Amino acid sequence: MPRSHLTALLGLILVLAHAGVAKAGEGWPRYTRQWQPVASAGARDRGKPAKTGKKRARRGTMVGWVVPDNELRASPPPRPSGNIRVYSLNYKEELETNIYNSDGSYNVPAAKEIAYVFRCRRTGEQHDIDPRLLTVLSHVYDHFGGRPLELLSGYRFQRKTTSNHFHGTAADIRIAGVRPRDLRTFVSDLDAGGMGVGLYPRVGFVHVDVRPAPSFRWIDNSRSNPDAWDKQPPRGWKRRKLES
Repeated sequence: MPRSHLTALLGLILVLAHAGVAKAGEGWPRYTRQWQPVASAGARDRGKPAKTGKKRARRGTMVGWVVPDNELRASPPPRPSGNIRVYSLNYKEELETNIYNSDGSYNVPAAKEIAYVFRCRRTGEQHDIDPRLLTVLSHVYDHFGGRPLELLSGYRFQRKTTSNHFHGTAADIRIAGVRPRDLRTFVSDLDAGGMGVGLYPRVGFVHVDVRPAPSFRWIDNSRSNPDAWDKQPPRGWKRRKLES
């Protein structure tokens, strides 16, 4: 058989074989590549099953993982003093108060003062701050010798309504003279379940929130501004100049 005829015959066979495979594959489910758990923070997603232990998900410069139950406190920590001293970096305002009354009940007027300091930097809107979060912040204040907590972001009135900041259950904080990693370690040690703790080493702050279980941890090595996620308030709202 001439070489040209042999080449044409082989080409026809390949075309028919490809058509048969395509037909056989009709109706098969289509898969898209998704982020999979990986064994460690430094590992890359290769599509392989994760090893047992901490399940970490890597996406860009952020690494996050669900906290196993055996790494949580067996019981909640003792009640703190209730003292809080917070300085708002956005409004240059400082508040020192106690979240408890002398009889041990919750101090509602103090909570309203805290909500004012935690107000959204973009819109000035206020929201009640979760007492569980305030309890954590009082623990932080007690542990680090009464140094003021510098608040980078508290309540955010934003379009992303799933954010813990939107619900008044999160705060981005730092303490002068305290390494963010040390702050993150202490806050994590308070967790008996239902907390989120994020470390932002390049920006230099720690995110802390209270949430439904499970607890979550993450490290974000980006240089993002903590208020970058709420640059645009919800539809129908306009930015307004706050009274000085």
